[in-house]
Amino acid sequence: MPRAYYSASAVQLLQDAPDAILGRLVSCSAFEVTPAQRDAWVEEIEMLRTLAEQLNNAHYFLEFAIPRMGRRVDAIILWRGVVFVLEFKVGAELSTRRAIDQVLGYALDLKNFHETSHSRRIVPIVVATEAAATVEAIRWSPDHVAIPVRTNTAALKNILVQCTVEGDPPLDPLAWEGGRYKPTPTIIEAAQALYRNHAVEDIARNEAGARNLSDTAAYIGTVIDDAKERRHKAICFVTGVPGSGKTLAGLNVATVRMRGHDDEHAVFLSGNGPLVVVLREALTQDSIKRARAQNARTSRPDEFVKASAFIQNIHHFRDEALRSGAPLVGKVVVFDEAQRAWDVKQTSTFMRKKRGQHGFAQSEPEFLLEVMDRNPDWCVVICLVGGGQEINTGEAGIQEWLQALSRRFRDWTVHVPHQILGKEYLPEGAAAHLDACRRAIDAPALHLSVSIRSFRAERLSQFVGAIIDGDAGAARQLIASLDRYPLAVTRDLNQARKWLREHRRGEERAGLLASSNGLRLKSHGVFVRAKVDPALWFLAPRDDVRSSDALEDAATEFEVQGLELDWTGVCWDANLRRGPTKWDSFKFHGTRWQRIRNDARQSFLLNSYRVLLTRARQGMVIFVPPGEAEDATRAALFYDGIATFLYQCGIPKI
Repeated sequence: MPRAYYSASAVQLLQDAPDAILGRLVSCSAFEVTPAQRDAWVEEIEMLRTLAEQLNNAHYFLEFAIPRMGRRVDAIILWRGVVFVLEFKVGAELSTRRAIDQVLGYALDLKNFHETSHSRRIVPIVVATEAAATVEAIRWSPDHVAIPVRTNTAALKNILVQCTVEGDPPLDPLAWEGGRYKPTPTIIEAAQALYRNHAVEDIARNEAGARNLSDTAAYIGTVIDDAKERRHKAICFVTGVPGSGKTLAGLNVATVRMRGHDDEHAVFLSGNGPLVVVLREALTQDSIKRARAQNARTSRPDEFVKASAFIQNIHHFRDEALRSGAPLVGKVVVFDEAQRAWDVKQTSTFMRKKRGQHGFAQSEPEFLLEVMDRNPDWCVVICLVGGGQEINTGEAGIQEWLQALSRRFRDWTVHVPHQILGKEYLPEGAAAHLDACRRAIDAPALHLSVSIRSFRAERLSQFVGAIIDGDAGAARQLIASLDRYPLAVTRDLNQARKWLREHRRGEERAGLLASSNGLRLKSHGVFVRAKVDPALWFLAPRDDVRSSDALEDAATEFEVQGLELDWTGVCWDANLRRGPTKWDSFKFHGTRWQRIRNDARQSFLLNSYRVLLTRARQGMVIFVPPGEAEDATRAALFYDGIATFLYQCGIPKI
């Protein structure tokens, strides 16, 4: 299917009647065309026809699809080897900040994800038709995407001429349009796309990632169909390297089964409260926006209810099960971040204090399996498992699931990839629980081996792993593979903010992150105890001071786990500092730092920094405070060791 509603050479554009071109645009539109849109198209067609008379060797596209964003560019012109991306503001006297960010977003999307645009110079242009005549010098970013140009109708040709130079190889319009589009969406964009019925292949960046996700989905689909046909119960454990798309895989399974199998009542469950809040709000906003574009009637409460039925908090699911011993509706349930489910002690304490349930003696995995086991015939549970992601007291890890299966649910079929036996998933000795399961099946398709989070740095998770392991030599070797992923260390928070603002472009998002116990960052205006509103922090526009882009409020590992930004500024406090041979763990309590001696708590702290350091898709700056001679809680010695180690890892200093 053509990406553009209308595509033509200058000659063809002049030959086609304006009404015929308009008719093509109207017939291709999936939405009802409003009078305002029709009038805008009429004026755009006339402007481009005038331009075609002067640029008779250019090629013109109208309403060109940008799949990752789910939107269309008003017009794209290919001329003299350059890609011009045009956003028209018909009748406008000014180019708004939003329009500029939007057209730059389109240009960056083409540069990063459209194969035949990678090596091309791309010029984003906002055409405010009634704007005063201006002459802007063309400025280029290092990746050959121009700083957005603002112009009016009369000056458009001059802008195009300024941007072309001798020597750019010509562009074949058909080959350019047919170039493969390999996006890497954020989990928010992916959830919206899947909710709109897009296939997972459309939103996975590369062939390996798409194939990996498709193989996993196909395997799980077979398990579900088999369980339904043969009336038995099964569980699948999906593992993967950081950023490989485990949550995306789970959302994909849930949406596919929800659409095509009404009797299964598939649901996506997560104990990650911020993730649930953000995804629900993102799906609600997107559904309202799409309904309005189609002139369809809807309401925020209606759309929120639909989104909430699909994305559920695992604790609400558990509470519903507590009210009744009857089977719940869902036959297919996806548990996100299954390794973070609570152990017996944490679950028992919560049930006693918060739910008035005395004597409750089950871990959360055991109880959740018991709830699903109430189904008299069949059910399938899909557990999405992250390695080294436990960051809080009472998070049981995957061994608690296996222990419950081997002890109480031995008739269940257990599908696991062999990678689950690795130390990042199971502690020493815990594999015995898997051996005790009667029906354990090795399922290689359930391991996602290709990172798709960052299109700039597929080995970022390994680099961060070397930092967390305290292996500067390994980190220094790996950093060479991150040449397209900007990294920096600074001792000045304002410099970190400046770095983020300089690197962030268009609709990309940036934000400050900090450890939840980074309490001495308070002296720099980073208040980790002041909780952010996750939905606003991740979704609000840049001019909202509650937005991540405002670079005022720092989110902690609890708000960002499972989510991501394009650019992050990680604020590193003295709770994790360098000792002679390894990282030393501390907690700030009262007026001083106290050493953490408990192995599990040390692991939680290391994992929290692992989470913080792997949230950025495009680049990261790390702020290490300079310390203060007159404040014993902020001694320079604490922070200098951290900065020195990061320099040894190969991260450059600002």
